[in-house]
Amino acid sequence: MTIKVGDKIPSAKLMQATADGPQEVTTEALFGGKTVVLFGVPGAFTPTCSAKHLPGFVTHAAEFKAKGVDTVACVSVNDVFVMGAWRKDQSVSDEVMMLADGSAAFIQAMGLEFDLTARGLGVRSQRFVLVAKDGTVTHVAVEAPGAFEVSKAETVLAAL
Repeated sequence: MTIKVGDKIPSAKLMQATADGPQEVTTEALFGGKTVVLFGVPGAFTPTCSAKHLPGFVTHAAEFKAKGVDTVACVSVNDVFVMGAWRKDQSVSDEVMMLADGSAAFIQAMGLEFDLTARGLGVRSQRFVLVAKDGTVTHVAVEAPGAFEVSKAETVLAAL
């Protein structure tokens, strides 16, 4: 079942590439006591994700902070090293937290998986965005396959 407004963020462990190597990030630490905008992408280095989705959140990071958002984070079903390389490739500093859900456990717990096994891509994340306050979802939007409207940074800013 897909996560919805009013639901609690499921407990999970994600990974983040840091200067000291991969570090585990729990959803409890990420969402607890904070307002978080989390957007999910089907894959690092993919065309829409690299050209539009991630850059929009990087560009508007200060506006999210001005609206009371503590953390803006990107999650993808990639390994932590791919997410670290994508971060460097896209010149993302600390304004957007880059999180790896290598086994898709978190994405599946939220009901936001997209099975692309037939195309050789395995289980991926749907393109989505959610806002959570202290671990409770206050806004969620999931894109139709191939679309890019409801999860872009500008749309989320307007909803805050």
